[in-house]
Amino acid sequence: MSSPDAPARPPSRLAAESSPYLLQHARNPVDWYPWGDEAFAKARADDKPILLSVGYATCHWCHVMERESFEDAAIGRQLAEGFVAIKVDREELPDVDQVYMAALQALGGQGGWPMNIFLTPQLKPFFGGTYFPPRPRHRLPSFGQLLAGVREAWLQRRAEIEQQATALLAHVAAGTTRPPRAPAPDAVSRAVDQFARHFDAEHGGFGSAPKFPQSPLLLLLLARAAGGDGQAEAMLLTTLHAMAAGGVYDQIGGGFARYSTDARWQVPHFEKMLCDNVQLARVYAGAWRLSGEPRLRFVAEDILTYLLREMHPAAARAAFSSAQDADAEGVEGRFHVWALDEFHAVLGEDANAAAELYGVTAAGNWSEPDGASGRNVIERRDPEALRQRLAMSLADFDAWERSVRERLYAARCQRVWPITDDKVLADWNGMALRAFAEAGRWLGREDFVDAASALARFMLSTMRDDGLVRHAWRNGRLRGQAYLADQAQVGLGLVELHAATGETGWLLTARDLCAAMVEQFHDDAEGFADGLAGALPLVARAWHDGAVPSASAAACELLLRLAGPFDRADWHELARATLARHGALIDEAPMAVPALLHAQLLADQGTDLAVPSGAGAEALWAVAHAAFSPLTTPVGGAPDALPLLAGRRAGEAYLCRQGRCELPARSAQALQRQIDALVVRQPGGEATPEGQESDSE
Repeated sequence: MSSPDAPARPPSRLAAESSPYLLQHARNPVDWYPWGDEAFAKARADDKPILLSVGYATCHWCHVMERESFEDAAIGRQLAEGFVAIKVDREELPDVDQVYMAALQALGGQGGWPMNIFLTPQLKPFFGGTYFPPRPRHRLPSFGQLLAGVREAWLQRRAEIEQQATALLAHVAAGTTRPPRAPAPDAVSRAVDQFARHFDAEHGGFGSAPKFPQSPLLLLLLARAAGGDGQAEAMLLTTLHAMAAGGVYDQIGGGFARYSTDARWQVPHFEKMLCDNVQLARVYAGAWRLSGEPRLRFVAEDILTYLLREMHPAAARAAFSSAQDADAEGVEGRFHVWALDEFHAVLGEDANAAAELYGVTAAGNWSEPDGASGRNVIERRDPEALRQRLAMSLADFDAWERSVRERLYAARCQRVWPITDDKVLADWNGMALRAFAEAGRWLGREDFVDAASALARFMLSTMRDDGLVRHAWRNGRLRGQAYLADQAQVGLGLVELHAATGETGWLLTARDLCAAMVEQFHDDAEGFADGLAGALPLVARAWHDGAVPSASAAACELLLRLAGPFDRADWHELARATLARHGALIDEAPMAVPALLHAQLLADQGTDLAVPSGAGAEALWAVAHAAFSPLTTPVGGAPDALPLLAGRRAGEAYLCRQGRCELPARSAQALQRQIDALVVRQPGGEATPEGQESDSE
């Protein structure tokens, strides 16, 4: 992999870009273009097909393909002779990635990165794949053979290719529209039952290897569990404990890797993504409030501490970088794995006990690509057995383990670090804003709330332009693109920051973003679009969740969170209409759309908690601020600050649902009882509101 800062060849056009991924390729012997008019005009003028190569800076197989093919001068010559080569950072231009990934999957290929897809000069896709090797293997042609074959087809069967490209685009476009149909009234409970059929009761999570955290699904389970669904709670807690015990969780430095290559969360793909970690911090913080289990609180705090320690870009200490690479020194996992003799060198007399705790053996459980063994992915499977064998109190054991972690972390810091992709993405940082604010108030961590406030100030002063939050910033350069997810996720973060601070200004700014979101990204005929109009042959519209919630689901949630505080029944109806637009998908493929299901749950059961400021309000706001109720939006401020507070009296709190409010609570105790009453039994559930007795034995 080429280093962005180590020139070896004359730079290409990519040298002027800000994306770390594009800069990694700037010294390739390939005449790369960034996505844009210059490349499109070149393809039309030369009448050549486009090779669109899409990846991201911390993508392992992107690095591999660069070393094997894009650093090969012969490949560079092939591309120059027959193609216009465009390199795209999928995180910087998610709509480009989304449209062409849908086309690749429609061609029968599996999705993934790098994505290498061939386009006509009019940007219509006609063939593609993901990784291609330098020599034929595993039924894959070499990349050179692929280029030769596509060029021959372009020259010899041009009309056929053009027809296929047009038909492919029509097929992809048809897949983005469905007749509107309201979701079934019991869609959420039926979805949880379906989740249970795919649940791994032994190891947690859903499905088999490779196993992803599926954070949007876990957040839905958290909301259901908080409402009393015992089945959802059991699946949630089993999964969270299993993940936190495995190698997918960085036992030394905190934070979660992208996914596990096996079913028991043991061996990760070591890349760490901001979007995964901020969602999981919310899940773990909420699960601690739900269960009171100390390990869950520890993991939530550890994730956010890791982000504060390692994921601030140097140019913006309030914001967060996108990802850390899986590779170090060109080898996946090298930064994170350990040999037994390294434990002895670092820990001395504590080495044997620590090795037992973390599953470190002389044989190892990890082999590097060259076949070298004896290294270990760190796990934490049975700490209680070790504690008892060491005859330590829980407090002493925790202090001992903390000392072990600190020494191992200090030693690991002396290794060659993985590359960090330090671009700042608005949607992911909006999710980070929400996580720090929410965990801050749920865990009583004002330092987390302070971090959220600093992040909000940075984003609004640096990344907002002409009323919209722009998507990507790096080293002082703000790209012009703005996406639906940026407005929705930053808006949701500001709603939560208001709940954490009581400062009305954050909620007013969220309202402004929501209004701009509806004006710029919504169309009455087609619904929400993920991006603004541009060069793409199709409008990007994705309804399913991936590692993050779909943009449409996040937009629905923002509309629902703000409809009550600002008396915008039209926003509530717009959210309902959006859910109806995807009702068939919600009913038929719930595992693909847990964030839409979460929005459906909020539409049906969401509440607003209004606390006007003034004499007697402090104790009531303290209850609202600390409340664990994922479907409740706390709203505070002067009676004239927001429509929901108008005419309300200080010293009273009002729990409202779609404009209808309960009798006011005039004491902290009365308000707490109202909040507790939001926990209700669901079919099959056994959870009981705090302070009440269970009917079951």
